[in-house]
Amino acid sequence: MQDFRNLSDDDWKQRLSPEEYHVLRQAGTEAPFKGEYTDTETEGVYRCRACGAELFRSTEKFHSHCGWPSFFDPKDSSAVITREDNSLGMRRVEVLCANCESHLGHVFEGEGYDTPTDLRYCINSISLTLDAAE
Repeated sequence: MQDFRNLSDDDWKQRLSPEEYHVLRQAGTEAPFKGEYTDTETEGVYRCRACGAELFRSTEKFHSHCGWPSFFDPKDSSAVITREDNSLGMRRVEVLCANCESHLGHVFEGEGYDTPTDLRYCINSISLTLDAAE
């Protein structure tokens, strides 16, 4: 797979729409309940919109009713990386694509969802593409 970590901001601006760039490269957030994958139940693999890396599978997606697609586990433990995010006056854990380090969303723990991991990966739809299962 191509090494995307060394692309310049100008390279990313050419590859992504302004909205995609804002979320993926500037850690923005799309509006809740507006993303194309918020309520989809299509089976398949969710990939990073910036680089195409496999991130999540539909079998790990669940309805959290938070306004963004939610997953309880990434495709494999190395598909995403996390880092502390103290922006907006609160402590959160940011989720990034391990391949290109693009911002995907945040992960929350201990919210009481009936999932195997007790985690909610709250991911911006605009950060994803879906390869539907055939």
